[in-house]
Amino acid sequence: MTELLQRQVKNRLLRRFPEDAFGILAPRLEQVDLPVKRSLVLPRKPIEHVCFIESGLASMVAESADGKSVEVRHIGREGIAGYPVVLGVDRTPNKTFMQVPGHGFQVATEDFLPILDHPQARQLLLRYVHTCELQLAHSALAAAKFNVHQRLARWLLMCHDRIDGNQLPLTHEFLALMLGIRRAGVTNELHILEGMHAIKSTRGNVRILDRNKLIEIAGGCYGVPEQEYERLIEGPRAVNPAGLLNGHDAIVLR
Repeated sequence: MTELLQRQVKNRLLRRFPEDAFGILAPRLEQVDLPVKRSLVLPRKPIEHVCFIESGLASMVAESADGKSVEVRHIGREGIAGYPVVLGVDRTPNKTFMQVPGHGFQVATEDFLPILDHPQARQLLLRYVHTCELQLAHSALAAAKFNVHQRLARWLLMCHDRIDGNQLPLTHEFLALMLGIRRAGVTNELHILEGMHAIKSTRGNVRILDRNKLIEIAGGCYGVPEQEYERLIEGPRAVNPAGLLNGHDAIVLR
C-alpha cells in the first residue's frame, strides 16, 4: 500500500492535523469514491464511519416528524461527515449524503475515536465542530432576517467555496432543499440573480459569473462562519488584510 503523505491530501482539516496524529490516523484511512446520493450518515443509525471529504459536496439535512426537510449545512473539503462522534454522540436524527460527486478518505469510527486522546488533534476537531455550529446559527439568521435571493446567494457562495471552478452542478431539487422552498420558486430566484449578472443558470448547473456580486447580494448573511474557520483552523497566516480566504478573490474554503 502506498504511504499517504499529509501534503498530498486536499482535505483542509486533515492537512492541519499535528504530524504525529496524522501519522497515527493515515494507515487507517481508506480512499473511497463518493457518488451522488451516497449516504454518509443515516438518521438515527450508528455512525459507523467518519469521512474526510477531498472533493464533491455533501448535504446535512434535518427532517421533521411529518417528513418535511431542509438542508442545514454543506460539508466539503473543509471538514468531515460524521463529526457528531467528536462530541461523544453515536448517532443523530440528521442525515448526510452526497449532492455533488467526489471522493474522500473514510475511517471506521472505532479507529477514529482514539485520535481524540491526542490533545492537539482533539482541540482542532472541537474547533471544527464550533465552526459547524456557527454555520448552523447563521443559516437560522439568514432564514429569519434575509430574503430568499440573498439566502440563495449565500448558499451558492458556500457551494463555490467547496467545489473547484465556477461550474456548480446543482439541480433545482437541491436548490429547493437548500432554501426550504418549492422547486417552482427556485427558477424565479435564479432569474433574479441572473438579472444582476451574478450567475448563469442552465439545467442542472449554475455558473458563477461574478463572485463579488454574489457577496454583495448576500450582504451580512455570508462571511462570519468562513472567517471563523480561517481564524481557528487555518490560523492568522491564512487571512489576508481584507479578511478574505485563499482560492478566489473573496472568502473561499479551499
